[in-house]
Amino acid sequence: MRFEYAPAPESRSVVTLRDSYGLFIGGQFVSGSSVFKTISPATEEVLAEVTQAGPEDVDRAVAAARHAYERTWSVMGGRERGKYLFRIARLIQERSRELAVLETLDNGKPIRESRDVDIPLAAAHFFYHAGWADKLSYAGFGPSPRPLGVAGQVIPWNFPLLMLAWKIAPALACGNTVVLKPAETTPLTALLFAEICQQAELPPGVVNIVTGDGATGHALVAHPGIDKVAFTGSTEVGKEIARICAVSGQRVTLELGGKAANIVFDDAPLDQAVEGIINGIFFNQGHVCCAGSRLLVQESVADELLTALKRRMERLRLGDPLDKNTDVGAVNSQAQLERIEAFAATGAEEGAERWSARCPLPDRGFWFPPTVFTGVSQAHRIAQEEIFGPVLSVLTFRTPDEAIVKANNTPYGLSAGVWSEKGSLILSMASRLRAGVVWANTFNRFDPASPFGGYKESGFGREGGRHGLEAYLDIHGTSVLGGSDV
Repeated sequence: MRFEYAPAPESRSVVTLRDSYGLFIGGQFVSGSSVFKTISPATEEVLAEVTQAGPEDVDRAVAAARHAYERTWSVMGGRERGKYLFRIARLIQERSRELAVLETLDNGKPIRESRDVDIPLAAAHFFYHAGWADKLSYAGFGPSPRPLGVAGQVIPWNFPLLMLAWKIAPALACGNTVVLKPAETTPLTALLFAEICQQAELPPGVVNIVTGDGATGHALVAHPGIDKVAFTGSTEVGKEIARICAVSGQRVTLELGGKAANIVFDDAPLDQAVEGIINGIFFNQGHVCCAGSRLLVQESVADELLTALKRRMERLRLGDPLDKNTDVGAVNSQAQLERIEAFAATGAEEGAERWSARCPLPDRGFWFPPTVFTGVSQAHRIAQEEIFGPVLSVLTFRTPDEAIVKANNTPYGLSAGVWSEKGSLILSMASRLRAGVVWANTFNRFDPASPFGGYKESGFGREGGRHGLEAYLDIHGTSVLGGSDV
């Protein structure tokens, strides 16, 4: 007998949406020349109109950030900066339900994930970096590390508020000011964060938020007033940003795509591994740069594992993201849905066997069922290219050496997972995997004290932890601004 959960929808009444949002520049919301609509991917309803920032708006934002940097933020003591970050972290906690509902409305991810992962981690990053603000001279980058200046930051649509926290918290802790551009399809929590900055009485111009499409991001990255660029997104765009920064001489960190291998050995606890595989690929509809989108399973347990995996997938609940029982929400946009569908069609054409969980798809919105491909070879596109959706490619191996060869046979190098009862095997595999993060008997675990980043086409630089501070510090400069006090 199959038991069904009764609907448990989260109330939308905790969020008050404006009809139209301006740009956040110099501590105030200001108008722009044109607007665009942001919609709910689950229902396709229009949520609000958002301003499209042009080059002149980016100029204004950078000028406001520069003024705040030179007159206020870089000359403020680290202890005082830390108080502002701590205040922001507390406000995120206080408004966590509002932020979680808004994130789910605008992004399409399940409210359970917004509530239990995105918002708490965003607050944790501000708490963590608040503690570093007056201790930078003890971070291991010399006795008097200094801020760089104005940071231009561009974030993706898969974790809008969390990526904002990853970028803004270390930048502010180190004494820099920020101009941030959220993704075109998910700008609303960034704009609510602007209200939190006002509520925290953050000095005007320290944080500026400009909304728009790729043209806005290009104007920000290429702006001569930007000292540091931080980007999370696709590898293609990251390459273009790297070319721009190579010419301009700006400091840059890039966190790009991934094609992570989740490696399961025959001695692994299979029930635990199945839950890790589910979390690795279907968390946030697979819209995760470090998603475990390639399952490498040892041949001797492949059939048993796949049977258990499919049985677990049949129990995933796809539907209304605001329902607290939902496991898989909506794909973020029509364009992303078409990309996922195209990859799934290609996988079948190339000879892989497709299996999708039997689940009814809602009539409106953008939806794709959790899907597994077996019979996948290394040459298949679904084994080499980032799909960024709920699609898992399964390959098998016989020996640890074969697993290493297959896992590293990708242009990416962001993350990996290893499942085994043998600690020595896990450590051996981790030392040979060309990945920035390797999880052992778990997957998709994050902590603000732990650095995150990749190799090869997954980008360079680290975010989070002590290592992430270095990207926002001038450890060789001679400027007298921004000395760290204790």
